[in-house]
Amino acid sequence: MSRVGVVTGMRAEADSASAPAKTLPPDRQPLVFASGANAERAYEGARGLVAKGARALLSFGLSGALDPALSCGDIVLAETVILADGSRVATDAAWRAALSGSRSGGGLISGAIVGRDRVVATPRAKAELRLRTGAVAVDMESHAVAVAAQATGVPFMALRVVLDAADQAIPWSVLAGIGPDGRSRALPVAAHLLVRPWEIADLLALARANRRALATLGRLAAELGATFGFLV
Repeated sequence: MSRVGVVTGMRAEADSASAPAKTLPPDRQPLVFASGANAERAYEGARGLVAKGARALLSFGLSGALDPALSCGDIVLAETVILADGSRVATDAAWRAALSGSRSGGGLISGAIVGRDRVVATPRAKAELRLRTGAVAVDMESHAVAVAAQATGVPFMALRVVLDAADQAIPWSVLAGIGPDGRSRALPVAAHLLVRPWEIADLLALARANRRALATLGRLAAELGATFGFLV
């Protein structure tokens, strides 16, 4: 079995990736790294996973929808990942075909994912990014993992579950709750809400969506197993 290196933003996403393989021997489990939604850490972490023996890199976790047709819980399988300079990195064709074929019930939306170093927080910003790139979703790790895969010469894939719809705003307060290790921090969020109380409604809506999206992510990881669809 080939070990897959899995890069996520949040610790909860990393836990979803790790859970299905806990009963396997250590040398068969995926190597997982949570970047804290930081592209530079995602890049370095991805390279570190390859150095530890990963033979392929997967960007796995939640994303924001740019396509208005997508909703919370939809699964996006990247055909390409768009970098900050507009260039595109294609995902591994054989791996993509294996993932598509592994879900007998379908449910995978194929398209381009665009990576950004900062959160795309407003419906207007999402619409503008969609218009410029044609991407169906956005996240904060896939572009960094794509570059790391190119640098190390290993196959690359991005598989994400939609958290926020294209018309849903992301409250700035939530960003304070992301630690560098990807763990959630409640106290900084509460402090920000004291000065931005109008974000409470958006924060509660995002929390509900987060529970739903993480549940889908966990089911997806369990369905794919420790190889996450990558076979040599």
